[in-house]
Amino acid sequence: MLAEQLLSSDLEAVVAKVVRKAKGGDMGAARLILDRVMPPRRGRPVRFPLPSMKTTGDVVAALDAVTAAMADGELSPAEAMEVSAVIEMQRRAIETAEIEARLAQLEQRIGTNDEED
Repeated sequence: MLAEQLLSSDLEAVVAKVVRKAKGGDMGAARLILDRVMPPRRGRPVRFPLPSMKTTGDVVAALDAVTAAMADGELSPAEAMEVSAVIEMQRRAIETAEIEARLAQLEQRIGTNDEED
């Protein structure tokens, strides 16, 4: 906060000077500007075939595809871990939906049995 207060009155002049230096060939100033305007990506888009994931069996096939892509050098181990984490979220979503469906069936059966008594 203190730095912001100190710079607030001169901010426009400071920015103008950094821009002038960058235009004059100062690579440090250019890097400073570019890092603020277009920060480096934390990852890269990853494109490789994955099966549709509708069942837990599909999740196993998807993890097999990730492992194969890593083994073939299409994905780094870090990228494989990141993609696997997304697949794991999908697995949990599938399992949650399956549990909800089973619970609804049980509730329906119990409700039907209660009405017969």
